[in-house]
Amino acid sequence: MTDEEIAAMTPQERQELILRLAPRPAGLPSRRTLERMRKWRAVLMLVCAAALIPWTVYLAETLPKHYVARNWVATWVGFDILLLAMLILTGVAGWKRKQLVFPAAFASGVLLVCDAWFDIMTSQRGTDLTQALLSAALVELPLAFILIAGPLRLLHYIAIRHGMIPPNSPLWRAPIRLPARHLPNHQPHHP
Repeated sequence: MTDEEIAAMTPQERQELILRLAPRPAGLPSRRTLERMRKWRAVLMLVCAAALIPWTVYLAETLPKHYVARNWVATWVGFDILLLAMLILTGVAGWKRKQLVFPAAFASGVLLVCDAWFDIMTSQRGTDLTQALLSAALVELPLAFILIAGPLRLLHYIAIRHGMIPPNSPLWRAPIRLPARHLPNHQPHHP
């Protein structure tokens, strides 16, 4: 096929061509197993979210306003070691152009948001709080935005490039599609 013929194809036709040329992933579970896993994971997340609502209300009502924490140094140093490991993993995966950069960058961004939140919420009023606010506003939150938005933009580009979504469609509307021809027990439709 020429570039002109490919350019003239609809996004649906391009996706079908990509799927015809792509090898079937090895070790892919059956369609039934994939669907069962998807449903159970979705149910698990909704049950956890429902359970978290009364738990959060309970904590808001029962936690003391002041608390002396055990292992304070180990908690913060351990958290920073985890953040450091995730940032290194993100940097190495990005440098080597590995797909692991997507979840690593996203997780690093979330950890930076958590770091900013806990720094601000646990700081004493005055210089300590000012330092936490400046660190959050100038370093942690901008870097978190880059680490979360960058991979999302790349995923969006990849979804468009592979014909999974139309060019003007937002990523949050992109479905997760497993082409039937790549799944076991698929019977092709013949006209």
